[in-house]
Amino acid sequence: MISLIIGILVSLAVIALGTPLLIRVIHRLHYGQYIRQDGPQSHLVKRGTPIMGGLVIVLATILGWASSAIYRYVTKGDMPSASALLVLFAMVAMGSLGFIDDFAKVRKKQSMGLSVTDKFVGQFVLATVYAVLALVIPTKSGFPSAQPGMSFIERPFLSFDFAGRTVAMILFVIWVNFLMTAWSNAVNLTDGLDGLAAGSSMIAFAGYALIAFWESYHLLHSGHSGFAYAVSDPLDLSIIAVCAAVACFGFLWFNSNPATIFMGDTGSLALGGLFAALSIATHTEFLALIIGGLFVVETLSDVIQVGCFKLTHKRVFKMAPIHHHFELLGWNESKVVVRFWMIELLFVLIGVMVFYADWASRSGLLF
Repeated sequence: MISLIIGILVSLAVIALGTPLLIRVIHRLHYGQYIRQDGPQSHLVKRGTPIMGGLVIVLATILGWASSAIYRYVTKGDMPSASALLVLFAMVAMGSLGFIDDFAKVRKKQSMGLSVTDKFVGQFVLATVYAVLALVIPTKSGFPSAQPGMSFIERPFLSFDFAGRTVAMILFVIWVNFLMTAWSNAVNLTDGLDGLAAGSSMIAFAGYALIAFWESYHLLHSGHSGFAYAVSDPLDLSIIAVCAAVACFGFLWFNSNPATIFMGDTGSLALGGLFAALSIATHTEFLALIIGGLFVVETLSDVIQVGCFKLTHKRVFKMAPIHHHFELLGWNESKVVVRFWMIELLFVLIGVMVFYADWASRSGLLF
C-alpha cells in the first residue's frame, strides 16, 4: 500500500510542477495546435494552444512508478519487474511516435502530421518490437495454483514443438500488433475535445489499477483461497495504472475547457499503447473492450461514418468521431465531455463487475 501511495504522490507532483513548465517552453518554441477547418467553428479559437502535453503525462507515470520501485528495492530488496518495464516500454514507444507526429504538425504548420501510412508503419514496427520482447524476456507467472485470466492468449507455445512454437509466436505478434494499433488509434480519435481523452483515460486506468491490485492480492494469498490468475507482477502493473490515472487527473487541471495545453498525439498514442499493454499483461484483452468502452464507441462511430459514406455517399453522423456529432447537435463542449466521462465510468463499473463475476465463479463463490 505504501508503494501505491508513493507512486500517487510523485506522479501528482510531477504533473503539477511539470505541466506549467512545459507550457512555458512550448509557448517560447511556438509549438501550437493547428485546427482543421472543416470541424466545429467553435474550435478555431483553440489555434495556437500548446501541444505535446503528453510528454509530462508519460514522465509523471514513469517517475511515479520508479519512485515506488526504489522504495520497494530499499525496503524489501525487490528488483523492478520485467512486466513493468515491458508495459512502460509500450507507453514510451507509442508516445515517441506521437511526438514525431506532433513535431511534424508544427513544422508543417497544419493539423496533419505523419501520413496514415507512416503512422501505421511506425505502430507496426514498435508493436512488433514489444511483442518480441514480451516473448523473449522471462517474467514470473505466479504460484502453481494460478490459473489463466480472461483471454485465450496465454503464450501456450512453450509446450509446443518447434513448428508449433513458431506458428504460435507469429500469431502472438499479429495479435499484439492489432491490439497496440487499435487502442492507440482509439484513444487518439477520442482526443478531440478539451479533457475528453484525459478524463476518460483516468477512469479507464483507475479500473485497471483495481483489477491488477485484485490479481496481486489473490496471487499473494493464493495459498489461502486456492485460486489466483496467472499474471506476472500484478502489483507493479497496478502501480503503473494508478500512476497513469493520477497523471491524467493532474493533467485535467490544465486540459479542462478551455485547455491551456493539449496532450497531442504524444499523449494519446502513449496512453493507448499503455492501455493495450496492460490488457495483455493482465490477460484481459477482451475485458478491455468493456473497460475502454468509450474508446470503442468513438472508433466504431468513425468506422461507420467512413464505411457508410463510401458505400452510400451518405453520412450517419453530422461529423465523426461521435463527440463532434453531439457538438453539432447543439451540445456545448463541456456537456459532451462530462457526459462521455459518465458513459466511460459506467463501462468501467460494468467491466469490474464482469471481472469479479469471473473471479468469483472460478473460485467457487457463486456455487
